[in-house]
Amino acid sequence: MAGALLGQGLALIPAAGASSAPQVAAFRGSAPARGGVLSPSSQADLYRLGPGDGLSLSFLDPSASMVSGAVTILADGTATLALLGSVQLTGLTIGQARVWLRDLYSEYLLRPDLTLSLITPRPVKVTVLGEVEKPGLYSLTSISATPVSAIQAAGGITLNADVRKVSLQRQPLGRSGRMSESELNLGALLQSGDQRQNPLLFDGDTLMVGRIDKPVPEEIFALGASNLRPSTVSINVVGEVKAPGRLSLPSNITLSEAILAAGGTTPWRAKTNDIELVRMNRDGTSSHEIFTLNYGKGVSNAYNPPLKEGDTVIVNRSIYGAGMDVINQVVAPLTSVGNLYYLYRNYSRY
Repeated sequence: MAGALLGQGLALIPAAGASSAPQVAAFRGSAPARGGVLSPSSQADLYRLGPGDGLSLSFLDPSASMVSGAVTILADGTATLALLGSVQLTGLTIGQARVWLRDLYSEYLLRPDLTLSLITPRPVKVTVLGEVEKPGLYSLTSISATPVSAIQAAGGITLNADVRKVSLQRQPLGRSGRMSESELNLGALLQSGDQRQNPLLFDGDTLMVGRIDKPVPEEIFALGASNLRPSTVSINVVGEVKAPGRLSLPSNITLSEAILAAGGTTPWRAKTNDIELVRMNRDGTSSHEIFTLNYGKGVSNAYNPPLKEGDTVIVNRSIYGAGMDVINQVVAPLTSVGNLYYLYRNYSRY
């Protein structure tokens, strides 16, 4: 291999003898700090290479073009490189891998200066927990993996989510030591566009969305209008409404607005002080609350609560409506008997 490269004019340092493929035991340089809010430049430098990443390696020395080319990190965390053989790159940042390869190539090349860039990032697996609709493990495209995209993948936030307290837990470089933890304020991202609160996520990160027991009404609507929640939710509205059924409604819909979307209550028949809200909880249990319909009330957990995916609103019958149904059940058979008697009497004349 070396003879062929020499024939191409590549300046090589004579090797003292054959050696096994270099392996990375640990990076000798200092690792960037991983705690706290990250700047965009530090986010890019903290991307850790792993199996599936596609890289581009090129040397500043034109005579080393035969050594340049595409590099793919294999499932075992190594990449096969000209002159070097199998090299372990998993766990390094791009900057660390660049320095490491330059040191390794300095044993073979007179001018080992090189550039290393990420061309095809691998998917990353992120765990999303807390106040999201579908907590779990999600695979995201690493180039766009952020807390916002992770929360979107998890179905958006719940009505009890506190977006001002989102915990980001991350394994340090080298995959040893305690998990580092940073607190993000996505409220600042939504209100003032602070992108530092929406850093890049890496493979193995964990997001924990905090909980708030009494959401502020203004925050509920602000979150409903943001991309942290689904744009629509499916709500069942049944009972004494003009158009009962399953409705697709905006995510910031309230109890009274859902009833209006179903055509409103049927006059006289609806018991407006007996509106039931049935909600299925994530643990498989259900909650049941009674409200009095008041179109003049704004959003309020006590009087006009915001609805979530899968809620069922039941508008019960009034005493008048129930009484009319009983009368109809009694009168309808009598009417049928009267009609039969009328037909029989008319037929018997012939």
